[in-house]
Amino acid sequence: MAPLRSAHRRLGTRTHRAAMLLIAIIAGVGVLPGVAVAAPAGGGQQLNAADMTLLNGVRLAGLWEMPAGQMAAEKGQSAKVREIGAGIANEHQRLDQLVVDAANKLGASIPSEPTAEQKGWLAEMQKASGARFDQIFVTRLRVAHGKIFPVIGAVRASTRDATVRKLCDDANGFVMHHMQMLESTGLVRWPELPPAALPAPGEDGLLAAASANAGPQVGVSSTVVWLVFLAALGTGGIATYRMLRRS
Repeated sequence: MAPLRSAHRRLGTRTHRAAMLLIAIIAGVGVLPGVAVAAPAGGGQQLNAADMTLLNGVRLAGLWEMPAGQMAAEKGQSAKVREIGAGIANEHQRLDQLVVDAANKLGASIPSEPTAEQKGWLAEMQKASGARFDQIFVTRLRVAHGKIFPVIGAVRASTRDATVRKLCDDANGFVMHHMQMLESTGLVRWPELPPAALPAPGEDGLLAAASANAGPQVGVSSTVVWLVFLAALGTGGIATYRMLRRS
């Protein structure tokens, strides 16, 4: 009877161990995939190329258009250009604060000075005077606003971040108003405006970067999750088999 009771105890121990291991494996079925593929909540998701294009573009616009507007307010030949220059400078100061606040909230790094090209435009305006200055000011700023305008729309249409959406809404209003003000001078040379910048497939332009926001969310692939899970399941099965053999 003693050997029989000992055999029963060993069998019970083996059964208990196997049951515990199987419970752990089953728990993995219910938990691992769900946690790994869950979408990030709220603002916790990572900014993508389109969101950063918007933040950088709005910031760079303010860094050179504020001094350009101030220059126009001081040296514009016509009263209209001086008035518009002052208005654009003031509004860009407000928009610049909005983009800085948004970047700080999102933990994003944005430019702190204009690009070399933008500095060249400011130097060009500094050297000009009279009617020539007025024409350069209106032409440069109208073209620049026309380039950022479609980017704002593209990012607004697809971004998943609430802070970026709000910035798009604000920037859209400012940029539209600035284009209207510049156009009211009568100095916009419509035939010379560049055509809409629609990138060819695979082109890495501003709109192409904005369209990247329509892609899948950044996260762990469900395929990877299931491969990890199946590997864990297989490892658990082997461990169970070896444990039973040892017992």
